[in-house]
Amino acid sequence: MRITRRLEFDAGHRIPDHRSQCRHLHGHRYALEVTLSGDIIRQDGSPANGMVMDFSEVKAIARAHVVDAWDHAFLAWRADVQVVQFLQSMPDHKTVVLDEVPTAENLARIAFDILDAAYRDTYGNQLRLERVRLFETPNCWADALRDENADD
Repeated sequence: MRITRRLEFDAGHRIPDHRSQCRHLHGHRYALEVTLSGDIIRQDGSPANGMVMDFSEVKAIARAHVVDAWDHAFLAWRADVQVVQFLQSMPDHKTVVLDEVPTAENLARIAFDILDAAYRDTYGNQLRLERVRLFETPNCWADALRDENADD
């Protein structure tokens, strides 16, 4: 069985080598969808009876490991030195420095890598992360899939 939880957050970024508007500092209302697979829990008296995982727990884990860190932050590429230095010169500015260009594709893969271990078999029901879908806009998204990201 597969389940999906959607969370939203706001963040800024720039794609320095882009030929169009994305080379400028700008922001998005991102949406992050987390898809998990696992067996449906069949245990009378358990609060998770009939579920793969409680959606509130899916949300709590995604928030704790990705969303809260990225929300209202500027996601900056380490090699974009002038931007990183500028952002770090502002006291208390929330900057997340990444080892890769913060494209939707890279952000989806980074989120997948972060969340994979956080969800793994949390309920003892073969639970595992299958997909992270990151919407950069309502019409543009990237999917990071288990078969493309993990060793198993």
